[in-house]
Amino acid sequence: MNTINSHVDDPRATTGRVASMHAFADRYAFADRHIGPRAEEVEAMLQAIGMEGLDQLFDNVVPESIRTSGALNLGGGQSELDLLRELREIGSRNLPFRSYIGMGYYESFTPPVIQRNILENPAWYTQYTPYQAEIAQGRLEALLNFQTMVSDLTGLEVANASLLDEGTAAAEAMAMMYAVEGKSKSSPKRERFFVARDCHPQTIEVVRTRAQSRGWDVLVADFESLAREEAEACFGALLQYPATDGRLYDYAAFCERAHECGTTVAVAADLLALTLLRSPGEFGADVAIGSTQRFGMPIGCGGPHAAYFATRVEFARHVPGRIIGVSTDARGRPALRMALQTREQHIRRERATSNICTAEVLPAVVASMYAVYHGPEGLRHIASSVAAKAATIGHGVASTGTLQLVHDTFFDTVCIEADDEVVDAILKRAAAVRVNLRCVGGTNRVTISLDETTSADELVQLMHILGIEGDDMAPGDPAWPSSWNRTTAYLEHAVFNSFHSETEILRYMRRLDSRDLSLTTSMIPLGSCTMKLNATTEMMPITWPEFSAIHPFAPAEQMEGYQQVASELSEMLMKITGMAGVSLQPNSGAQGEYAGLLTIRKYHESRGDAGRSVCLVPSSAHGTNPASAVMAGMRVVVVGCDDDGNIDIDNLRSKAAAHAGELAALMVTYPSTHGVFEEGIIDICSIVHEHGGQVYMDGANMNALVGICRPCDIGIDVCHLNLHKTFCIPHGGGGPGMGPIAVAGHLTEHLPGHPCQDLQSTAGAISSAPWGSALILLISWAYIRLMGGEALQKATGVALLSANYVASRLKDHYPVLYTGRNGFVAHEAILDLRAFREIGLEVDDVAKRLMDYGFHAPTIHFPVAGTMMVEPTESESQKELDRFCEVMIAIRKEIAEVEHGETDASDNVLKNAPHCLSEVLSESWSHPYSREKAAMPGPWMTEHKFWPYVARVDNAAGDRNLMCTCPPLESYESLESASR
Repeated sequence: MNTINSHVDDPRATTGRVASMHAFADRYAFADRHIGPRAEEVEAMLQAIGMEGLDQLFDNVVPESIRTSGALNLGGGQSELDLLRELREIGSRNLPFRSYIGMGYYESFTPPVIQRNILENPAWYTQYTPYQAEIAQGRLEALLNFQTMVSDLTGLEVANASLLDEGTAAAEAMAMMYAVEGKSKSSPKRERFFVARDCHPQTIEVVRTRAQSRGWDVLVADFESLAREEAEACFGALLQYPATDGRLYDYAAFCERAHECGTTVAVAADLLALTLLRSPGEFGADVAIGSTQRFGMPIGCGGPHAAYFATRVEFARHVPGRIIGVSTDARGRPALRMALQTREQHIRRERATSNICTAEVLPAVVASMYAVYHGPEGLRHIASSVAAKAATIGHGVASTGTLQLVHDTFFDTVCIEADDEVVDAILKRAAAVRVNLRCVGGTNRVTISLDETTSADELVQLMHILGIEGDDMAPGDPAWPSSWNRTTAYLEHAVFNSFHSETEILRYMRRLDSRDLSLTTSMIPLGSCTMKLNATTEMMPITWPEFSAIHPFAPAEQMEGYQQVASELSEMLMKITGMAGVSLQPNSGAQGEYAGLLTIRKYHESRGDAGRSVCLVPSSAHGTNPASAVMAGMRVVVVGCDDDGNIDIDNLRSKAAAHAGELAALMVTYPSTHGVFEEGIIDICSIVHEHGGQVYMDGANMNALVGICRPCDIGIDVCHLNLHKTFCIPHGGGGPGMGPIAVAGHLTEHLPGHPCQDLQSTAGAISSAPWGSALILLISWAYIRLMGGEALQKATGVALLSANYVASRLKDHYPVLYTGRNGFVAHEAILDLRAFREIGLEVDDVAKRLMDYGFHAPTIHFPVAGTMMVEPTESESQKELDRFCEVMIAIRKEIAEVEHGETDASDNVLKNAPHCLSEVLSESWSHPYSREKAAMPGPWMTEHKFWPYVARVDNAAGDRNLMCTCPPLESYESLESASR
């Protein structure tokens, strides 16, 4: 019950205390907290652009043919208090049984100092992807620590800064190995991939889905019996270490045989086990992948968790995702940045081998801090304790006459075999005490996976469940030969051996977050990325145990709370989009693209049109669009844009007709990538449909549509929705994200499925868990419920208003490159800075100068090189918008000083930006401008100054000397010497 509204509805609620509460509820509705501009500010902004109201703005911006009449049918917004009460009740419907299911998911203890200061800290979770390295040195260091941890433990030289989940990482490893073989002597190119039968079933399914779309065959078999001729037919192989049923194998001989056949080997390895066991690199693996979930992240019904990916240095330029590297700044000091960005899909487009855009940065930071806090000895102790618990259970099983220990080598998972009647009795005893064990499908085997949180009392309980009497248990010895023990050192860098008290780790984390600009500092006006408020109330439930402790493969009856949230969120997204079905499985926007295109392919195949494989992609599209199309097995044909940035309809019609017999889809972003509502969108969709294709909409710009236009009314067949943009999941410094897809009725049967929760589909699984990163679905569910339909529509209106207000204020200083009819933009505006190249200034110089003023730059060089794309969102007040505009105007005056010869063309505040503290405080100052002008150009800085931690970073120097793990001090010294 809504307590406040129940008072409002009381007929006596007209005077006194109850009436006051009514006024309080109205004044402090959540929408007033989320939408930044106050009512008077909205009026002032409307007047500034010549509008009398938001409806008039809609009339001038949005084509009438696609406008939706009336408000969204989502009810009124809830109060924060009532929403939290409702979520508690929903959470109580989940049954957090003690799960020993394993399969890559374990209960883990998040040290409270890390939970409070990383996972629940907006200074960490509201950061953007670290494209602007100078104001991202904190998270870059944390990610470098992550890479070092992974590289050390796997025994491989190069690691990336995380992937989406273990299944995705395995699929990416397969794709990389195929690409690597393409550059080898193998001819003809092999099209088969081997997967060991005892890999996790969800991983096998994700790999199968990816392989099928690329036309590769997947051979699933026992690795021990793989014949040489079969190995020679495979371009790569995937093994699990330990296996899904817990067994430990020595894979050295297999790796040697595979290499003799020219086959590369990937190993999905448990990082915690690698603190005790030989690393994949030592026994011959070429790639190691896996999950870091048990390094401090809650299970959360499947995510978000940071997957890892490591490989040999010769494959560095083929590694998917992002690599953090060490370079130098303009003062010759070590500085971090994202390395080798020429590999990214934004640049390689249809030639990309991966579409990874969102990673899992925030969970990766948690995992890295877990390793820093515990250090090598602490991790070894945790792993030894887990192994001892498993061995204790194993010894107990071996002592019985009714149970058989299937494997005598294992790390944390004991596999037990017994008669059917005995197994049934075990499972009944487990259920009676709210314990989940894993039944190995099609057998009379049960596995029990232990973890760091398993207590002595729980070991006793497990013994009783198994029918083993006696409470006295001595820790068991490791259940593997001593020759398999790890003998190589790891985590020797000082960062993993310095911060083991809470005082020290707290100060270390605070030092790092002070080096990063987040939404706690200022607005981040990124076009296409929608960096808006991530309300604290929306975030709170993700660490509640009734949601965070649920295993993704627990029985469905234990997840009724999650099922309710998933069902209601899907229903709300269907109302917002007008679509007939939703899949919540994609755990990033790029995964949503991939899933949507797979859905389209499966639809065509179901109609006997398997030959439809051409995907039309506008030249202006985000780089993940063509990359996703290739991943889905499609051939990209580029459609041109006209001088106004719109899709060239004549060119589209020509190419649709030319490929009519093989046209699968058109990928379109709406509003367009150029920040306008294209008037011809209905005609565009009709042309594609006339030639047998489907229309996929990239939902990156959905923040301009909610409540005023539904994709279904435009003619869209499938769209993805970036929940980490429009629907308030925070970006987390580059992830986590969620990219559910919404589809029209004829596509619903082709949505992604999942074998571990009996979600059947023709499309297969595209993520390891059935609902992707289920834990953070709570955030978007809460946002929509808190806002309600009317406020969501108002938020869209204010987002459009804010963009047009900024464009109006800046158009006399920087040309606005594209506008729609009547001269208005949509929710973002592209500022054209290309003319400044004539005086030696680039858009990058303006981006760096913004840091001196305490702002993150808008998106630069996209969709047009030399431009800035500004998206202010609905969450920023007019005061903040004005502050940003005044800074941009001040920078334009600084540009004019160069234009007029009033300052040196190469030694000026723009070329030298950003100015870090060490430079401003240095004894020598040779610049022709003052220190104050360099570092304190805005009056508000006397109250608060955000200091970039380093000077401008030299990206090219770092790429020439790739260093992607924490280097020793002498390496830093050599880097500085090289830079000089």
